[in-house]
Amino acid sequence: MGQLNSMNIFLRQEIDRMQKVITVVRNSLNDLKLAIEGTIIMSEASINTSTMNGIFYLSYYLDGSRSYVIISLLQNLRDALDNMYDARIPQVWKRVSWDSSTLGFWFTEFLERNTQFSTWIFEGRPNVFWMTGFFNPQDIHKIYGLIFRGFLTAMRQEATRAHKGWALDTVTIHNEVLKQNKEEITAPPSEGVYIHGLYLEGAGWDRRNSKLIESTPKMLFVQLPVVHIFAVNTTGPKDPKLYVCPIYKKPSRTDLNYITVIYLRTVVPPDHWILRGVALLCDIK
Repeated sequence: MGQLNSMNIFLRQEIDRMQKVITVVRNSLNDLKLAIEGTIIMSEASINTSTMNGIFYLSYYLDGSRSYVIISLLQNLRDALDNMYDARIPQVWKRVSWDSSTLGFWFTEFLERNTQFSTWIFEGRPNVFWMTGFFNPQDIHKIYGLIFRGFLTAMRQEATRAHKGWALDTVTIHNEVLKQNKEEITAPPSEGVYIHGLYLEGAGWDRRNSKLIESTPKMLFVQLPVVHIFAVNTTGPKDPKLYVCPIYKKPSRTDLNYITVIYLRTVVPPDHWILRGVALLCDIK
């Protein structure tokens, strides 16, 4: 795979964003350590919060015969210290990363995301992708005028280039829910991608027959087996007997958390599951 491969471009953009998160976390923790030691001033009045594009600058102030070097931060250190003490995510971290319910869950996801990217770089393309660990799992979007390639869009582009005569505008995503878990997958698919880590809310899943069933009492979420997502060269309607299930990044079902839809088998009309609000979530914390 070359540098211009769609998946490699996507990986490079994801690593750039992850590296920014690592830099912000490292700098803020180092500054907080210095502030606790008394090397720099932590009071709100002493901190200049002006920044540009997330880069930290040094501001020099002259007070009589003494000069003070005050670190310009996105958020003052006192706020970061208070958030960490309460097990909340410091605002300076949240702005460049992702939301989570507690600092512990955030840091666990931080390590898991970094592990997935490191494995992809040094050991090759994974057999199964953890879609939750991507900043941009959906389609192409713009941030500050920059175009970011989404994971699913990169997969569509890869399939389009592999088939002569296919056009990206007519290539759509389809899927098949497998019976295996991540640990049982030993090789990547011949085309498309395997993904894991999706949780079904509002319904249960019959693994043997690969179809939706009524949810088990007192079970809010059911983990879905590995899903094979692939591209097909058609814009025609899908089988109306399939339930069109939306996927969201977080339990909050908003446009900002929406990723895409996948198609699930059902023996009852799809309207039955629509009334139950059945959806797939990447994160249930």
